[in-house]
Amino acid sequence: MNSALPHGRPSPRLLGAAPHRLMFFVGASNLLLAMAWWAAWLVSARWPAVLQMHQPQPYAGWLHAFVMQYQMLPSFIFGFLLTTFPKWMGQPEFERWRYAPVGLGLLGGQLATLLGAVGWEAGLTVGLWMTLAGWVAGVATLAPLTWREAGTTWHARSCLAALVLGVLGLLAWLTAMLGASPMWVMASIKIGTFGLLLPVYFTVAHRMFPFFASRVVPGYATWRPFWLLAAMWPLVLAHLVLELFHAYGWLWLVDLPLLLLTATMLWRWWPRGDKPGLLTVLFIGMAWLPLAFALYTAQSVAYEATGVYWLGRGPAHALFIGFFGSVLVAMVTRVTQGHAGQELYMPAAAWFAFVAIQVVAATRVLAEALPDMMAWHAVAALGWLVAFLPWVVRLGRIYLSPRADGRPG
Repeated sequence: MNSALPHGRPSPRLLGAAPHRLMFFVGASNLLLAMAWWAAWLVSARWPAVLQMHQPQPYAGWLHAFVMQYQMLPSFIFGFLLTTFPKWMGQPEFERWRYAPVGLGLLGGQLATLLGAVGWEAGLTVGLWMTLAGWVAGVATLAPLTWREAGTTWHARSCLAALVLGVLGLLAWLTAMLGASPMWVMASIKIGTFGLLLPVYFTVAHRMFPFFASRVVPGYATWRPFWLLAAMWPLVLAHLVLELFHAYGWLWLVDLPLLLLTATMLWRWWPRGDKPGLLTVLFIGMAWLPLAFALYTAQSVAYEATGVYWLGRGPAHALFIGFFGSVLVAMVTRVTQGHAGQELYMPAAAWFAFVAIQVVAATRVLAEALPDMMAWHAVAALGWLVAFLPWVVRLGRIYLSPRADGRPG
């Protein structure tokens, strides 16, 4: 299989040639920058004699969650949705002036935020407002398509609903930054997970995973009834509400059904027989979703019985790193290969990133039960950088280069 990069002289001007180029470049850059800061902060917290880091306000752990949930991953999400919304609804592709403000807002927002994290206090305010501006531009670009289309594309409406909740999460963060109770920070973080990211990932998986399998696996029976989406929304929102009210002992009431729902999807969707690596990684990544809800369920039952939060942030990181991270590698690689005019396969850098992120996810989950937990947190963060560096470098070259097949976009 030819793994050569696209030919042609790299140019930053090509980032504006398509939504995914700009937004994926922004997300890939922050994938490393944000985790480099977080890894350094964890090292400084565990080994202060080795490294001294600025202690930002708000607390670094909260800021880490904000950057990852509202800046890094949404850069990829907007890049995907700004590309696929017109295709899903049979409408013209977006012009550059429609998506450029989204990319510039998120790029400037996350750079300013990270500068704020290392000492430029005004950067946290500047970064928040730029991020909010990019989000508003993105939602305002996508939303009109849902009422201009002739029919009803439920996947688009589901993703749009999650993005609206994401805006509410950003406003909750803004409220906290203006001096309100830290509970608004916690609300923002929880909304980011269960109001924004999980519904978007679930919806895109429902739309795309069986479709991808049907294209390359002979005899594959596509199964994606809409009742799966209808069941997902009330369950994840119920989980969100229970977390907001700290009713951790009752989470199993919704997490057990989510475990059964996602396990059923994985079983029904998993392609039997030979399949290409680019498809295999999608379903291995998805396997982290029922695993995460199994951990959430066990933690909830144990908490109700003992009053001890045994697994800490382990279930959350099975979701964040295991599911979100693995599927990110699989989906971004597929979209990038296809839109770069290359064959649809897993290049070596993508395989390395995917396999390594499985190790990182397991390390971060197990860290909650290991001696010297903070040391293992730092190891996992450094592992993230090692896992993603070759992949990001390869992606950056592609986004800055002409398509391999000479076509525009």
